[in-house]
Amino acid sequence: MEQIQIIDAKNHVGETVKIGAWIANKRSSGKIAFLQLRDGSANFQGIVVKNEVGENIFQTAKNLTQETSVWITGEIREDSRSKFGYEIGVETIEVIGESHDYPITPKEHGTEFLMDHRHLWLRSSRQHAVMQIRNEIIRATYEFFNKNNFIKIDPPILTGSAPEGTTDLFETNYFDHKAYLSQSGQLYMEAAAMAFGKVFSFGPTFRAEKSKTRRHLIEFWMMEPEMAFMHQDESLEIQEQYVAFLVQNVLDNCDMALDTLGRDRSVLEKYTKLPYPRISYDEAVELLIKNGFDDIEWGDDFGSPHETFIANSYDQPVFILNYPKAIKPFYMKPHPTREDIVICADMIAPEGYGEIIGGSERDVDYDHLLGEIEHHGLNPEEYSWYLDLRKYGSVPHSGFGLGLERTVTWLAGIEHVREASPFPRLLNRIYP
Repeated sequence: MEQIQIIDAKNHVGETVKIGAWIANKRSSGKIAFLQLRDGSANFQGIVVKNEVGENIFQTAKNLTQETSVWITGEIREDSRSKFGYEIGVETIEVIGESHDYPITPKEHGTEFLMDHRHLWLRSSRQHAVMQIRNEIIRATYEFFNKNNFIKIDPPILTGSAPEGTTDLFETNYFDHKAYLSQSGQLYMEAAAMAFGKVFSFGPTFRAEKSKTRRHLIEFWMMEPEMAFMHQDESLEIQEQYVAFLVQNVLDNCDMALDTLGRDRSVLEKYTKLPYPRISYDEAVELLIKNGFDDIEWGDDFGSPHETFIANSYDQPVFILNYPKAIKPFYMKPHPTREDIVICADMIAPEGYGEIIGGSERDVDYDHLLGEIEHHGLNPEEYSWYLDLRKYGSVPHSGFGLGLERTVTWLAGIEHVREASPFPRLLNRIYP
């Protein structure tokens, strides 16, 4: 008898198989018990008929509690009534591990309660669907960049310098030297781009921000491509192609997850249409003021209501171009005709999900970059290796970063960005 996963049931119709599973739910009707089984690959129904299995097995089925683990043997059958399309006619049940008083029941629970039980919440059908979409985005990311001749590089997680600023760093002692958990791999990816041309990284980043908003995590994962011999306009084309590719692959490969989450596919399909609209920072501020926003003026960064209004004005992801120099990091290339802005862009997702990509063309002028490092109060010695990139065969180059969890939140259509992270590090909720 072959042991299979539920997801492979379609390949074993008419066969008797063995499956290891947990009891997600159950109900009984007279002499038939219906077991909702999950094994991590998918969920389906097990049918236990008393007259076929006998009194002992039927009583075992009726007494099973939520999240009890079992070995099930039985015949795989087609089931046209379910979206999954298959079920198992149960012949034997062997209890592996009992579960009593499981805290997350089928009733409604508040977000705070679920966050406190995050290690168990991962077992729910909703979380399973979110993680399937997250996994597909990661898989599609590797496919996209490999097809476009990028090479993956892993920058260090412990760093000696800050790309974004020094106020939101986690500091640690590194053999009597200060070191920090990485905010971004970007500076190291620039070095890699000078060696390999087109590179990307995918790894954890950390921000020491005591925020409990739905948009922020202390720990999250970033996709960070960097491209030599490339100006910003070309980078924007890569960015929109990449995002449209992610959306299309979620549509193609996450059908059951989208059903579980109730995500409207027609909405996602709009996001596969290119090119995405582009609007300058100047135009964005003007748009907001004209539409009654009195809490914004030129030079301010955008908040959530501002980004939501701008993106919803286009009903697609939208690029906001060329922000004020004063609110952006030191490494961005200055605009050729204006001293007050830099060559950069943020991609804002529609439906109120905010910025999912930040990117720019990088400053390649050694003296100007050194001046910016000093102007931002940073130690030039700590950035000497970064400045070297401008001394030895410097070329135009651009790059961007996409936040994985926020992208998952958007494509899955969920409310809290923390739902998109397997184990979000919340304040006072640090898992061992």
